[in-house]
Amino acid sequence: MYESKFFRARKIFGHVTLITGLGGEQAYLIEGGERALLIDGLSGVGSLKAFVRELTELPVTLVNTHGHVDHIGADFEYGEVRIAPEDIELMYAHSSREMRLDFAKSGAMFAPLPTEPRLSDVTVPGPVKTLPVKDGDIFDLGGVELEVIAVPGHTWGTVVFLDRDLRVVYSGDSCNRNTLLYGTESASIEEYKESLLHLKDFLPAFDGLWGGHGGGAETPDIVEDAISLCDEIMAGTDDGIEAMGFGGRPCLYAKKKDERFRRLDGGIANIAYSRDRIWKKDI
Repeated sequence: MYESKFFRARKIFGHVTLITGLGGEQAYLIEGGERALLIDGLSGVGSLKAFVRELTELPVTLVNTHGHVDHIGADFEYGEVRIAPEDIELMYAHSSREMRLDFAKSGAMFAPLPTEPRLSDVTVPGPVKTLPVKDGDIFDLGGVELEVIAVPGHTWGTVVFLDRDLRVVYSGDSCNRNTLLYGTESASIEEYKESLLHLKDFLPAFDGLWGGHGGGAETPDIVEDAISLCDEIMAGTDDGIEAMGFGGRPCLYAKKKDERFRRLDGGIANIAYSRDRIWKKDI
């Protein structure tokens, strides 16, 4: 374990380091023989770029699984990022220092923060050179390859990264225990199911999903679980639990859960959605 004021890092594989920010958001530093890939930029509270320099001497390419506030903070430090074109506008919309500071402070919901972050700790937004990333792209790091899989849903530009050798997917917020699909930046439930079916095609290639939150890997069963939830939502047979989402936006949860987002029925995946964003024609 390697720690600083704002970040914690631990090896999850020999050449892969999991980095966690104050808000519990997660990034992954993957080192090959020639260069490193940094998957996601956390919230930008503290210098992730400086922290990563302590972890590797390799040149680093930064990629975003999507454009939300807790994944794009280091974009403004690096000044260049690979991101799906559909999420570039979202990246800039979530660049506010106040918004990113609030996210970091939200980590106190689950455990006391190791430090009290201030606005002066937040990276300053500015122009970023954006290079496209799309389904089927390959990142060759020198003996280590990551394959891009597009999974639109949580946002229109959501992508995940498959390492066939390690048999893992770095999945961001694409499919987890609290997948949020109620924002205007999200796809409909119908379209999300189509994306999950695309991801399902790759199930024989991986044994775990390391996501943007949670601290550990999910089993591939979560993908099938989420597909079933989409079917229930479209059929109107889910629990439909009313809740208040981030930013004060009302939403419905497909399954009853506890305060730590664990399903009460023992299932894995859960989806928070809006009733007017179920079908393609709704959006």
